[in-house]
Amino acid sequence: MLNNYEEFENVTVQKVWHKNEWYFSVTDIIAVLTDSKDPKAYWRQLKKRETQLVTICHGLKMTAKDGKMRLSDVVNLESSLRLIQSIPSKKAEPFKLWLAKVGKERILEEQNPELIQERAIETYRKKGYSIEWIEDRLKGIIVRKLLTDEWKDKGTTSPKQFAIITNTVSNETFGVPINKHKTIKGLSQKENLRDYMTSLELTIQISQQEDPSTFAENIEVAKSGGQIAGDTRKAIEKRLGKSVIEINSKLLLTSSK
Repeated sequence: MLNNYEEFENVTVQKVWHKNEWYFSVTDIIAVLTDSKDPKAYWRQLKKRETQLVTICHGLKMTAKDGKMRLSDVVNLESSLRLIQSIPSKKAEPFKLWLAKVGKERILEEQNPELIQERAIETYRKKGYSIEWIEDRLKGIIVRKLLTDEWKDKGTTSPKQFAIITNTVSNETFGVPINKHKTIKGLSQKENLRDYMTSLELTIQISQQEDPSTFAENIEVAKSGGQIAGDTRKAIEKRLGKSVIEINSKLLLTSSK
Protein backbone atom coordinates (compact mmCIF):
# COMPACT_ATOMS: atom_id res chain seq x y z
CA MET A 1 0.00 0.00 0.00
CA LEU A 2 1.13 3.55 -0.72
CA ASN A 3 0.34 6.38 1.71
CA ASN A 4 -0.28 9.89 0.44
CA TYR A 5 -2.15 13.04 1.32
CA GLU A 6 -4.42 15.67 -0.18
CA GLU A 7 -4.82 19.21 1.16
CA PHE A 8 -8.27 20.86 1.31
CA GLU A 9 -8.74 24.19 3.09
CA ASN A 10 -5.71 23.56 5.32
CA VAL A 11 -7.02 20.12 6.31
CA THR A 12 -4.95 17.05 5.45
CA VAL A 13 -6.95 14.21 3.93
CA GLN A 14 -5.00 11.01 4.20
CA LYS A 15 -5.34 8.49 1.41
CA VAL A 16 -3.95 5.04 0.73
CA TRP A 17 -3.44 3.17 -2.57
CA HIS A 18 -5.02 -0.28 -2.27
CA LYS A 19 -6.12 -2.78 -4.93
CA ASN A 20 -5.59 -0.33 -7.79
CA GLU A 21 -7.59 2.57 -6.35
CA TRP A 22 -7.33 5.31 -3.75
CA TYR A 23 -9.08 5.04 -0.39
CA PHE A 24 -9.65 8.18 1.72
CA SER A 25 -9.90 8.63 5.47
CA VAL A 26 -13.54 9.03 6.49
CA THR A 27 -12.77 11.25 9.48
CA ASP A 28 -10.53 13.50 7.35
CA ILE A 29 -13.36 13.97 4.83
CA ILE A 30 -15.70 14.87 7.69
CA ALA A 31 -13.12 17.35 9.02
CA VAL A 32 -13.07 19.08 5.62
CA LEU A 33 -16.83 19.25 5.17
CA THR A 34 -17.97 20.09 8.71
CA ASP A 35 -17.00 22.38 11.55
CA SER A 36 -16.88 19.47 13.96
CA LYS A 37 -14.11 19.68 16.57
CA ASP A 38 -14.25 15.90 16.92
CA PRO A 39 -14.63 14.21 13.49
CA LYS A 40 -14.41 10.75 15.05
CA ALA A 41 -17.41 11.45 17.29
CA TYR A 42 -19.27 12.98 14.33
CA TRP A 43 -18.61 9.78 12.36
CA ARG A 44 -19.88 7.59 15.21
CA GLN A 45 -23.13 9.56 15.34
CA LEU A 46 -23.47 9.58 11.55
CA LYS A 47 -23.14 5.78 11.45
CA LYS A 48 -25.85 5.43 14.07
CA ARG A 49 -28.17 7.72 12.10
CA GLU A 50 -27.47 6.10 8.73
CA THR A 51 -26.44 2.51 9.43
CA GLN A 52 -26.04 1.69 5.72
CA LEU A 53 -22.90 3.82 5.65
CA VAL A 54 -21.06 1.07 7.49
CA THR A 55 -21.40 -1.19 4.44
CA ILE A 56 -19.54 1.21 2.13
CA CYS A 57 -16.50 1.54 4.41
CA HIS A 58 -13.35 -0.53 4.60
CA GLY A 59 -10.71 -0.85 7.28
CA LEU A 60 -7.14 -0.08 6.21
CA LYS A 61 -4.08 0.95 8.17
CA MET A 62 -3.10 4.61 8.07
CA THR A 63 -0.57 6.70 9.95
CA ALA A 64 -2.11 7.97 13.20
CA LYS A 65 -1.16 11.19 15.00
CA ASP A 66 1.31 9.25 17.14
CA GLY A 67 3.09 8.11 13.97
CA LYS A 68 1.96 4.49 14.27
CA MET A 69 -0.01 2.57 11.65
CA ARG A 70 -3.54 2.04 12.91
CA LEU A 71 -6.70 0.59 11.37
CA SER A 72 -8.92 3.39 10.06
CA ASP A 73 -12.28 3.66 8.32
CA VAL A 74 -11.74 4.51 4.65
CA VAL A 75 -13.86 4.90 1.51
CA ASN A 76 -13.00 4.71 -2.18
CA LEU A 77 -13.99 7.51 -4.57
CA GLU A 78 -17.49 6.16 -5.24
CA SER A 79 -18.22 5.60 -1.56
CA SER A 80 -16.77 9.00 -0.61
CA LEU A 81 -19.40 10.62 -2.84
CA ARG A 82 -22.09 8.59 -1.06
CA LEU A 83 -20.67 9.74 2.28
CA ILE A 84 -20.77 13.38 1.20
CA GLN A 85 -24.48 13.04 0.40
CA SER A 86 -25.11 12.08 4.04
CA ILE A 87 -23.37 15.10 5.56
CA PRO A 88 -25.77 18.03 6.25
CA SER A 89 -23.29 20.87 5.83
CA LYS A 90 -22.97 24.07 3.79
CA LYS A 91 -19.45 22.98 2.82
CA ALA A 92 -20.85 19.74 1.40
CA GLU A 93 -23.54 21.52 -0.64
CA PRO A 94 -21.31 22.35 -3.68
CA PHE A 95 -20.37 18.66 -3.94
CA LYS A 96 -24.04 17.66 -3.78
CA LEU A 97 -24.94 20.15 -6.51
CA TRP A 98 -22.11 18.79 -8.65
CA LEU A 99 -23.35 15.21 -8.11
CA ALA A 100 -26.85 16.28 -9.16
CA LYS A 101 -25.42 17.90 -12.31
CA VAL A 102 -23.39 14.79 -13.17
CA GLY A 103 -26.41 12.59 -12.51
CA LYS A 104 -28.51 14.65 -14.90
CA GLU A 105 -25.80 14.45 -17.57
CA ARG A 106 -25.60 10.67 -17.28
CA ILE A 107 -29.38 10.29 -17.60
CA LEU A 108 -29.35 12.44 -20.75
CA GLU A 109 -26.44 10.39 -22.12
CA GLU A 110 -28.45 7.21 -21.57
CA GLN A 111 -31.16 8.74 -23.76
CA ASN A 112 -28.68 10.07 -26.34
CA PRO A 113 -25.30 8.20 -26.32
CA GLU A 114 -23.84 10.70 -28.81
CA LEU A 115 -23.56 13.14 -25.89
CA ILE A 116 -20.91 10.88 -24.34
CA GLN A 117 -18.58 11.45 -27.28
CA GLU A 118 -19.27 15.18 -27.24
CA ARG A 119 -18.39 15.33 -23.54
CA ALA A 120 -15.17 13.37 -24.12
CA ILE A 121 -14.12 15.72 -26.94
CA GLU A 122 -14.86 18.79 -24.84
CA THR A 123 -12.93 17.38 -21.86
CA TYR A 124 -9.84 16.66 -23.95
CA ARG A 125 -10.02 20.07 -25.67
CA LYS A 126 -10.10 21.79 -22.27
CA LYS A 127 -6.93 19.87 -21.40
CA GLY A 128 -5.29 21.31 -24.49
CA TYR A 129 -5.15 18.28 -26.79
CA SER A 130 -5.27 18.83 -30.54
CA ILE A 131 -8.30 17.63 -32.51
CA GLU A 132 -6.04 15.17 -34.38
CA TRP A 133 -4.89 13.62 -31.12
CA ILE A 134 -8.47 13.49 -29.82
CA GLU A 135 -9.58 11.60 -32.94
CA ASP A 136 -6.78 9.06 -32.43
CA ARG A 137 -7.65 8.70 -28.75
CA LEU A 138 -11.36 8.10 -29.38
CA LYS A 139 -10.55 5.53 -32.06
CA GLY A 140 -8.21 3.88 -29.57
CA ILE A 141 -11.00 3.69 -26.99
CA ILE A 142 -13.25 1.90 -29.48
CA VAL A 143 -10.50 -0.54 -30.48
CA ARG A 144 -9.69 -1.18 -26.82
CA LYS A 145 -13.36 -1.96 -26.08
CA LEU A 146 -13.58 -4.37 -29.03
CA LEU A 147 -10.35 -6.02 -27.91
CA THR A 148 -11.46 -6.49 -24.29
CA ASP A 149 -14.80 -7.87 -25.52
CA GLU A 150 -12.81 -10.36 -27.61
CA TRP A 151 -10.77 -11.33 -24.56
CA LYS A 152 -13.99 -11.87 -22.59
CA ASP A 153 -15.36 -14.12 -25.33
CA LYS A 154 -12.11 -16.12 -25.35
CA GLY A 155 -11.88 -17.02 -21.67
CA THR A 156 -10.62 -13.93 -19.84
CA THR A 157 -12.87 -13.02 -16.93
CA SER A 158 -11.26 -11.21 -13.99
CA PRO A 159 -9.87 -7.63 -13.85
CA LYS A 160 -6.52 -9.10 -12.79
CA GLN A 161 -6.38 -11.21 -15.96
CA PHE A 162 -7.21 -8.17 -18.11
CA ALA A 163 -4.38 -6.29 -16.38
CA ILE A 164 -1.92 -9.13 -17.02
CA ILE A 165 -2.80 -9.34 -20.73
CA THR A 166 -2.65 -5.56 -21.16
CA ASN A 167 0.73 -5.47 -19.42
CA THR A 168 1.96 -8.29 -21.67
CA VAL A 169 1.01 -6.36 -24.80
CA SER A 170 2.68 -3.22 -23.43
CA ASN A 171 5.85 -5.09 -22.50
CA GLU A 172 6.17 -6.74 -25.90
CA THR A 173 5.20 -3.60 -27.83
CA PHE A 174 7.15 -0.90 -26.01
CA GLY A 175 9.81 -2.98 -24.25
CA VAL A 176 8.59 -1.78 -20.85
CA PRO A 177 5.69 -2.79 -18.54
CA ILE A 178 2.89 -0.29 -17.96
CA ASN A 179 4.15 0.93 -14.56
CA LYS A 180 7.61 1.67 -16.00
CA HIS A 181 6.00 3.36 -19.03
CA LYS A 182 4.14 5.62 -16.57
CA THR A 183 7.37 6.31 -14.70
CA ILE A 184 9.09 7.35 -17.94
CA LYS A 185 6.31 9.87 -18.52
CA GLY A 186 6.24 10.99 -14.89
CA LEU A 187 2.63 9.91 -14.35
CA SER A 188 0.89 9.00 -11.10
CA GLN A 189 -0.90 5.70 -10.46
CA LYS A 190 -4.33 7.19 -11.12
CA GLU A 191 -3.47 8.84 -14.45
CA ASN A 192 -4.44 7.00 -17.63
CA LEU A 193 -1.32 6.13 -19.63
CA ARG A 194 -3.18 6.25 -22.97
CA ASP A 195 -4.09 9.91 -22.36
CA TYR A 196 -0.38 10.73 -22.48
CA MET A 197 0.63 8.72 -25.54
CA THR A 198 1.65 10.18 -28.86
CA SER A 199 -0.31 9.28 -32.00
CA LEU A 200 2.38 6.72 -32.88
CA GLU A 201 2.17 5.12 -29.45
CA LEU A 202 -1.61 4.84 -29.74
CA THR A 203 -1.57 3.55 -33.31
CA ILE A 204 0.76 0.59 -32.69
CA GLN A 205 -1.34 -0.89 -29.87
CA ILE A 206 -2.55 -3.91 -31.78
CA SER A 207 -3.17 -7.53 -30.93
CA GLN A 208 -3.19 -10.55 -33.19
CA GLN A 209 -6.40 -12.56 -33.42
CA GLU A 210 -5.76 -16.33 -33.36
CA ASP A 211 -9.04 -17.49 -31.85
CA PRO A 212 -7.76 -18.25 -28.30
CA SER A 213 -10.17 -19.97 -25.93
CA THR A 214 -8.42 -19.71 -22.54
CA PHE A 215 -6.61 -17.08 -20.49
CA ALA A 216 -3.26 -18.79 -21.12
CA GLU A 217 -3.87 -18.76 -24.88
CA ASN A 218 -4.87 -15.08 -24.66
CA ILE A 219 -1.48 -14.38 -23.06
CA GLU A 220 0.32 -16.08 -25.96
CA VAL A 221 -1.75 -14.10 -28.48
CA ALA A 222 -0.95 -10.90 -26.57
CA LYS A 223 2.75 -11.75 -26.78
CA SER A 224 2.52 -12.43 -30.50
CA GLY A 225 0.55 -9.27 -31.21
CA GLY A 226 2.83 -7.23 -28.96
CA GLN A 227 5.93 -8.57 -30.69
CA ILE A 228 4.53 -7.61 -34.10
CA ALA A 229 3.68 -4.13 -32.79
CA GLY A 230 7.12 -3.97 -31.16
CA ASP A 231 8.83 -4.73 -34.46
CA THR A 232 6.75 -1.98 -36.07
CA ARG A 233 7.73 0.43 -33.27
CA LYS A 234 11.43 -0.35 -33.73
CA ALA A 235 11.18 0.19 -37.50
CA ILE A 236 9.45 3.54 -36.97
CA GLU A 237 12.04 4.58 -34.38
CA LYS A 238 14.88 3.63 -36.72
CA ARG A 239 13.33 5.76 -39.45
CA LEU A 240 12.72 8.70 -37.10
CA GLY A 241 16.02 8.34 -35.27
CA LYS A 242 14.32 8.65 -31.88
CA SER A 243 12.01 6.82 -29.48
CA VAL A 244 8.26 7.13 -30.02
CA ILE A 245 7.77 6.98 -26.23
CA GLU A 246 7.68 10.66 -25.34
CA ILE A 247 9.18 11.43 -21.93
CA ASN A 248 7.60 14.88 -21.69
CA SER A 249 3.83 14.39 -21.87
CA LYS A 250 3.37 18.15 -22.45
CA LEU A 251 4.60 17.56 -26.01
CA LEU A 252 1.12 16.20 -26.72
CA LEU A 253 -0.51 19.51 -25.91
CA THR A 254 -1.11 22.26 -28.43
CA SER A 255 -1.48 24.85 -25.68
CA SER A 256 -1.42 25.06 -21.91
CA LYS A 257 -4.59 25.14 -19.87
